[in-house]
Amino acid sequence: MAAELQVRKTALALPTRRRSLAGLLAAGASLLSGCSSTSSFFSDSHFFSSSPPAATTPPPAPAATIGTGQVKVGLILPLSAGANAGLAGQAMRNAADMALAEFNQPNIQLLVEDDGGNADTARAAAQQALDQGAQIILGPLFAQSVSVVGQMTRPRNIPVIAFSTDANVAAPGVYLLSFLPESDVERIVQYASTTGKRSFAALVPDNPYGAVVEAAFRQDVARHGGQIVALEHYPHDSAGMAAPLRAVAQAAVRADALFLPDGGDVVPGIVQTLIGNGLNIKRIQLLGTGLWDDPRIYAAPALDGGWYAAPDAAGYRSFSERYRARYHQDPVRTATLAYDAVALVAALVKTQPDPAIRFSPQVLTNPSGFTGIDGLFRFLPNGTNQRGLAVLRVSRSGPQTISPPPRSFGASGI
Repeated sequence: MAAELQVRKTALALPTRRRSLAGLLAAGASLLSGCSSTSSFFSDSHFFSSSPPAATTPPPAPAATIGTGQVKVGLILPLSAGANAGLAGQAMRNAADMALAEFNQPNIQLLVEDDGGNADTARAAAQQALDQGAQIILGPLFAQSVSVVGQMTRPRNIPVIAFSTDANVAAPGVYLLSFLPESDVERIVQYASTTGKRSFAALVPDNPYGAVVEAAFRQDVARHGGQIVALEHYPHDSAGMAAPLRAVAQAAVRADALFLPDGGDVVPGIVQTLIGNGLNIKRIQLLGTGLWDDPRIYAAPALDGGWYAAPDAAGYRSFSERYRARYHQDPVRTATLAYDAVALVAALVKTQPDPAIRFSPQVLTNPSGFTGIDGLFRFLPNGTNQRGLAVLRVSRSGPQTISPPPRSFGASGI
């Protein structure tokens, strides 16, 4: 009980905005302290930002509700979708329920809508929430559904806090709370540059995730004064991977660092193939993204000492313990997104009773940001976000923090 009370105390306040919002958010603390990291979130979020399933789900049933408060909040999740999407939807609903309980039942009511994981049903779900008076929408999870919901809410000036990792669906008034791959890339390139890495090689998967991280990688390496000496794309089949891996193994002798933005099912095999092609990985720094937060990465001896960017793990460990105690199962990694979204809304309702201001752009894009389960974050006016990420080193015993996440946002960024 003592731990739960401590969580409730820290969860009720927000960081203050400079000057104009100092009185508005006078509580001036953190939304909820902590950070996170595990493999399933990053692989799941990559899956969820791709195309949703076909529209085979029937129109949504009348919404279930969580809480009895006066401020109505839409929560759109793929509760009836198949496979991982449905599991994530159910876990996120649980996390939303848990957030309300740990806030000691604030003055909000969640209108829980099932979009079945497709855009057509998301449209009906959003309409249902709006018709019931929702002042803000949380979700959906799939990119195409987010786009549809944003089209419906924008004319009414109803903001959306969505969970897709596809930055293309972000827009003013449609804010993404998810971890964006671009943030991982910027953080790891920035850290590598501060340690003297100037020449980079990269092997990038030939898929949508690879396209996003490649664009960010090229931009960030140039921004930090580095150069890319080799960059190859590979398909996920052994025959197609041979030539690009051989080319990078030959060219990487001129590089200080090798960027491998893929997951634990692929990267260990890639590194072994590079070694087989003559690359001495002892003299080159291996770099990754949050997809590296995977036990299969830690178990690969060749990856020992590699660096990647991700949230620190402390907050997620605490969240998982509380979730297991409440629901007797492990949470899906995306569950923290729903928790943080509900906690943010609850804190804004508590600190700002004026409905004309509480969910306004100037409040939601507070430059000081907020702190949630997954650490420091802030929404940008274009709907994307910035997060305070740690840099972690791979070891056989698990990740080790070598550069902690920032405690605050600077005037020009993190």
